[in-house]
Amino acid sequence: MQIEVYQDIACPWCRIGKRHLANALESWQGEPVSVTYRTFFLNGDIPPEGYDFRQYMRAKGGGSPDLEMWFDAPRQMGAAAGITFNFERIEKAPNTLLAHRAIRLTPEDRRAAMIDALYDAYFEFGEDVGDIEVIARAAERAGVDAAALRAQLATDAAREEVEAEAREGAMRGVSGVPLFVFNGRYAVSGAQPPQVLQQVMERVAAMETAKT
Repeated sequence: MQIEVYQDIACPWCRIGKRHLANALESWQGEPVSVTYRTFFLNGDIPPEGYDFRQYMRAKGGGSPDLEMWFDAPRQMGAAAGITFNFERIEKAPNTLLAHRAIRLTPEDRRAAMIDALYDAYFEFGEDVGDIEVIARAAERAGVDAAALRAQLATDAAREEVEAEAREGAMRGVSGVPLFVFNGRYAVSGAQPPQVLQQVMERVAAMETAKT
């Protein structure tokens, strides 16, 4: 079974969804599963230097939302999944193009770890994941050659591929994340609980078997 996961590093629900999928796969006893992470930009128009995080979030909410109420839901759901969110540490809403390029340039067998390290950098440490040195430190934690990755990111390596993937997702109708696409046919959106994802996997496997 092939699962494509559309996600963005600046999306707390994507982080939770990734953990939920990992938990679902731990107890999955069906056919082998391959997971591929796809690029999505929550806001590709953020400049490279980023925006002030709280000002940006307030603007997204119409000017004066209670941010702590917004943050409470992912905090609670994250805690239930063993994930920590320290929104109070975040100063910048980042442009995530560099982070997505880093993910694409990471060897496939370390890609999931790299994504987790970038999520940690942003949501736990409050670091700017649009900064090449922050990404390099995340690479070290993920067991990736940070010096080689830094050198590649200093060029335009993987930029075209990442931007093309985001455009392809838009053409497929991806408008929000996380989005899980099973065998290229069946899609489930949102940070669904592990049991829901596993139920979808069971249904997809049964439907695919019925076709043969």
